[in-house]
Amino acid sequence: MSMNLVTLLYLLASVCFIQALKGLSHPTTSIRGNLFGMAGMTIAVFTTAALILKLAGGHAGGFGLVLAGLVVGGGIGAVMAQRVEMTKMPELVAFMHSMIGLAAVCIAVAAVAEPHALGIAQPGEPLPGGNRIELALGCFIGAVTFSGSVIAFGKLSGKYRFRLFQGAPVVFAGQHLLNLALGVAAIACIAGFWHSQGWTSFLLVAALGFALGVLLIIPIGGADMPVVVSMLNSYSGWAAAGIGFSLNNSMLIIAGSLVGSSGAILSYIMCKAMNRSFFNVILGGFGAEPGAAATAAVQRNVRSGSADDAAFILGNAESVIIVPGYGLAVARAQHAVKELAQKLTAKGVQVRYAIHPVAGRMPGHMNVLLAEAEVPYDQVHEMEDINPEFGQTDVAIILGANDVVNPAALQKGSAIYGMPILEAYKARTVIVNKRSMAAGYAGLDNELFYMDKTMMVFGDAKKVVEDMVKAVE
Repeated sequence: MSMNLVTLLYLLASVCFIQALKGLSHPTTSIRGNLFGMAGMTIAVFTTAALILKLAGGHAGGFGLVLAGLVVGGGIGAVMAQRVEMTKMPELVAFMHSMIGLAAVCIAVAAVAEPHALGIAQPGEPLPGGNRIELALGCFIGAVTFSGSVIAFGKLSGKYRFRLFQGAPVVFAGQHLLNLALGVAAIACIAGFWHSQGWTSFLLVAALGFALGVLLIIPIGGADMPVVVSMLNSYSGWAAAGIGFSLNNSMLIIAGSLVGSSGAILSYIMCKAMNRSFFNVILGGFGAEPGAAATAAVQRNVRSGSADDAAFILGNAESVIIVPGYGLAVARAQHAVKELAQKLTAKGVQVRYAIHPVAGRMPGHMNVLLAEAEVPYDQVHEMEDINPEFGQTDVAIILGANDVVNPAALQKGSAIYGMPILEAYKARTVIVNKRSMAAGYAGLDNELFYMDKTMMVFGDAKKVVEDMVKAVE
């Protein structure tokens, strides 16, 4: 295979990746976007395999290891994707990010150890200065991505007792100064590796990256996890792009830049949706200061009802807006919700879904859940489009959401003041389904639950909604 053909195939793969991002920008084109992504990755993998075989001089010994890696890695990925529950999708994404970061570190180590094998330098010659900087930066970003993604995985999972894996922020005095010191030390080591190629400086760069990845993520609380997921996605892209420059691999450069830039843009969108500064998020999240997270809620009376009561109200309404949240995902109630919506629609009720950008534990979490249940796309509306409709809506039914509908965002002095919310409090009647009165990620009491127009229906979302379906006449 000629290098011209390799370049052409890499360019074709890059075009497929661009089309994949374009397709994934809207639910109606997401399937096409995924197909483009799979096609691009298939082209890239087989082109790289052919290139490796060519560089090996046609010898199949080393190439067999490459094929074994493809089979083992692809098999593990296929099994994980097949078995993962929708509620565990954020953890899977974090795990995949960690693998990308670790791969960048491993490639950088291999390039420093055997630069002539990758065509970076001639046998016996040192690495060029520019390649040293690229490899060191790629290794550092990859190390930060790996360790940070491991911590994010633990926080998202919520089932590990290890303190760093728990959702509550981990903060201590001098934390930001320590992060700054590690960052400065990493820059110094990168400069040292550029000045005089040596394993000590390079390994220190990797070690500092692993440490900084942990320290950057542990002070971030659960409320900011959607931003963390998109931020780590961006890091993984930049790590791949940095390695691509060293290897002179145009496909890695383009694909990495696409992932890095799209992840950064998504992080900005998430921060805007929470009225947060991106730098504030990566330097501590909602729990940046000790004691800033949750305060004990004062016992107050609420108006509660049964699933039958809620079904009666819904059945006599003319318009209903459903607000899904993470509680819906935990209960895996999306199919029951669709059945409820179908019953209400058959009775002539207008049913729509309201999606907040940071609902759930990763960007687009609720969209994925509703898409799995094959909810019609024209019924699903983003926050900016649906908010003006709440004031003319008979019933807003909140299923497992909390902070994204909390009117505390309108009150000065609140920890979430200024955060755009779904204005469910404007509906004529509000039905809220929760397991308990526990606060959301931000640790704040929700005034919506105590309004005269609000009826609380306690219990597992799937069972409650199924009971509503049975009760709707």
